[in-house]
Amino acid sequence: MKGKTDRKFINKRGLIELVTELTGLLKANSRQVLEGMIQVIQEGLKEGKTIRLSGFGIFSASHRSAREGHNPRTGKKIKTPAMKRPKFKPGKTLKENIS
Repeated sequence: MKGKTDRKFINKRGLIELVTELTGLLKANSRQVLEGMIQVIQEGLKEGKTIRLSGFGIFSASHRSAREGHNPRTGKKIKTPAMKRPKFKPGKTLKENIS
């Protein structure tokens, strides 16, 4: 696993390869699992649910109210609509493993 993580980042393809290597699953199965997890998390957040992965972290959505801002180039006032924003709070185990 070390050789593939020498880069500064791991993209989706790299993550699929690492999961395949770690679990012994076929690459196609690893891809399905990863894409399925991403879809479930996105749909859950869209429905206002909180997703807790013990030891890893908590995915949630926060509501951001509509507000008035300004265009930095022109100084003209603009309205920003209300929206949901994704949030992630890392779990204790994740924090400890990164330190």
